Amino acid sequence: MASSRFLSLDTDKGGQRRGLYTAAERARRDATSWTVVQGVLAPLQFLVFLISLVLVLRYLVAGEGYGAAVVSVVVKTAVLYAIMVTGSIWEKVVFGRWLFAPAFFWEDVVSMGVIALHTAYLVTFVLDIGTAEQQFAIALAAYATYVINAAQFLLKLRAARLEAEGTRIASAPAGGEVTA
Repeated sequence: MASSRFLSLDTDKGGQRRGLYTAAERARRDATSWTVVQGVLAPLQFLVFLISLVLVLRYLVAGEGYGAAVVSVVVKTAVLYAIMVTGSIWEKVVFGRWLFAPAFFWEDVVSMGVIALHTAYLVTFVLDIGTAEQQFAIALAAYATYVINAAQFLLKLRAARLEAEGTRIASAPAGGEVTA
């Protein structure tokens, strides 16, 4: 049975719908340097992902560039670990818990799968388990899961922007214009 904690993720104690952030959480989010760190690491990770995807597919299709493909997956994994560690610090600062804050619960759940698959690739590579193709198949599964997770975060970012826009419009003086 699902915990009532999970059933009430988007409601306050009175049962009213709550936004992604409370006012205090939004203030902490905006004040912490960890928000900037996440804002830099996320697009960096995506760029590393794109480069690595091309290199892995090049090896799998043409049999060329094995070393570059391996290095790229290792770098992608290192960047993933960095964003996960700094992201958990960000969650602690903003929400008071290291991971699985209600606002980002499902993103964190999928992130665990992404990390598990990247780590599985590293383990198979380091321990020389399976063929290169099998190892890269694990990396591609990790990448597919990463794309799902990235989409989750992009949708959450969009929701936060829409929420902020709604808050800004709602707090505008009656009859007044809202300026950016």
